[in-house]
Amino acid sequence: MTKTNERVVDTLIEAGVTRAFTLPGLGVTWSLPAFYDRRDEFDVVLTRNEWIASIMTQVTGRLTGRPAVLMGQGPWLTTIGAIGILEAHFAGSPMVVLTETSDYDGYGQLGVYQTMTGDYGGADAMASLKPITKYCTYATTPEEAVFGTQMAVKHASLPRTGPAAVIMKTSIIRQEMPEAPKPGLYPSKGYLSYTPARPDAGAVARLKDLLDKAKRPVFIAGNGVLASNSGAALQALAEAAGIAVATSYNAKGAIAETSDVTAGMLGTWGMPTANRAVAEADLVVMLGASMGPDYTRFRDPDLIRPGDQTLVQVDIDPRNAGWVYPVDLAITGDVADVIAMLADSGLDAGAREARLSAIADLKERTDYHVLPDLPAAQGSVHHVDLVKAMQGFLGPDDILALDAGSNRIWSTFGLRMPYPQQLLVPGGTGVMGWGGPAAAAAKLVHPDKRVTCLSGDGGFMMTLQVITTCIQQNLSTVFVVNNNSGLGMVRDNLGERRIAVDFEDIDFVTVAEGLGGKGIRVYHPGEIRDAIETAHKMGGPVVVDVKVDPDASHHQAVDNAPL
Repeated sequence: MTKTNERVVDTLIEAGVTRAFTLPGLGVTWSLPAFYDRRDEFDVVLTRNEWIASIMTQVTGRLTGRPAVLMGQGPWLTTIGAIGILEAHFAGSPMVVLTETSDYDGYGQLGVYQTMTGDYGGADAMASLKPITKYCTYATTPEEAVFGTQMAVKHASLPRTGPAAVIMKTSIIRQEMPEAPKPGLYPSKGYLSYTPARPDAGAVARLKDLLDKAKRPVFIAGNGVLASNSGAALQALAEAAGIAVATSYNAKGAIAETSDVTAGMLGTWGMPTANRAVAEADLVVMLGASMGPDYTRFRDPDLIRPGDQTLVQVDIDPRNAGWVYPVDLAITGDVADVIAMLADSGLDAGAREARLSAIADLKERTDYHVLPDLPAAQGSVHHVDLVKAMQGFLGPDDILALDAGSNRIWSTFGLRMPYPQQLLVPGGTGVMGWGGPAAAAAKLVHPDKRVTCLSGDGGFMMTLQVITTCIQQNLSTVFVVNNNSGLGMVRDNLGERRIAVDFEDIDFVTVAEGLGGKGIRVYHPGEIRDAIETAHKMGGPVVVDVKVDPDASHHQAVDNAPL
């Protein structure tokens, strides 16, 4: 006879899921022996808290397109660990969540502390997870735990991908299962079998006709382009026909932002070129883009104009087309398939040169290639200096993870990502503390890449324990800390009435060394790029503590001028 925990691990491996992130407690602790027995086939990564574990799980799913597992004790996974689950929910990252009810072998109805059964005197794991997952089940028998795991992998993996959760009653985790369980259990393959629906050929043909006839067409690339790994194909298609490409925040860098057709990222904290390219377009084709207000300048009426512009939306979920703006044509399907069908049909290149000339003129008018020179106090740098140094540093084998705050605003506004899909951002929630664990997960998934995190001191301080995870996993990841001793974006917005935004200065080099890592201090603009390159050559986790002028503002990195 086998135990529940053993069958759950068997099911995960059978379904092709082979990595978990955890800070174990109670019922998850009882699950670990089963993972130990399959340690040659399944990698369990220990983290310092559920917050870090959840982000690393989410980013692993985002980068691989396959779910990893987030494991933890019920009270903490549904609270601290909900950060990464929420990001997976908003960003559409596949993830399987395994947790339990902490009811201590059947004491849940009696008010035992930590209990998550939903009984009187306790909390409710199901109520916490159900609103932020695609699928959530409460398993009270071993058979339900196994079948629930199969369904969680299925729901997490199918469009639109996202998080799926299995909550186990604690007492069943070590329970023995009969050889002939009831109800019967079957191999996972038949449950996971899936053939994606192809986009309607007639609708794609109509889109081709619209693109061929348009004078100033624009593609807007959203998260769907990243999820389908179709950035390079979109760039080739756009370049062949001279079609401008703007992106959402989630999809910044989906195509190389050095291409002749790129217009950059949309939004108030985006690029003037992108906003005006869309405003001047006669045809706007939205590819896997929600068109949320955060990157449409909060529904600026001069940016997207239903009835005046022809609007086409391609999305894998039919509910998303025409969700925010009414559209003239909706195509349901994976954007990668639509891009491939358009490429196969051959877009008319007759207007290519005129379109490229118009894009080049727009870039010239909007200073697409220009970043300002802004002063900083002696012995410190400005945010823009970091952006310029990072721009010169990035090569084809680099991955850059951002965090939240002023440093991210300057990066999304100022960086021109030189290669497709090398940028990671917390696009679903914009949560602070995301960048460090995201970079660590990226290095786990892509050990051959140089991985750098750019974070503010506020965000990095929240999850800097990830340095120890990098040491445990032998990850040579570099964390560049934009250290302005405070919450820069909030501080800027408060102006002269600033309160609760200033931190004491932290020496992150000393902290990194105390955790077993290495560190470099930077005080001048000319030192930044050399420090980043040196840090990558040093090996192991390295923190580059860049002293940023606290008075350096993000207000110059906005586009709120009339269109």
